Amino acid sequence: MRLGRGGSAQASIELLAALPALALATALALQLLLVGYSLTIADGAAEAGALAGASGHDEQRAAQQALPGWARGRSQVTAEGGRVRVELRPPAPLAAVADALTVSSDAWSRSPSGSRP
Repeated sequence: MRLGRGGSAQASIELLAALPALALATALALQLLLVGYSLTIADGAAEAGALAGASGHDEQRAAQQALPGWARGRSQVTAEGGRVRVELRPPAPLAAVADALTVSSDAWSRSPSGSRP
């Protein structure tokens, strides 16, 4: 079947109309990947802090050091009573989006002095 000139133009217009939707879907998928990656990083940092606390070291410092450089300025680490909490704002094109998608992870430990024989 051979398309006439009008059919070819219509296909071009439909392709151009679909490009913004495709770009939006790609941006959303990328943002979801960044949120998942940020959660994985926060989990690892919280666990590193808890392990440091279990061995008698500074939990907050260990959690901060477990974060990659780009995430340190986007995170908040709290540690008290054996609980380490890491909150991380994922990379996003708008600050409001990053704030809305903030992820957090908790890990608990018991210090050596609080352990039972």
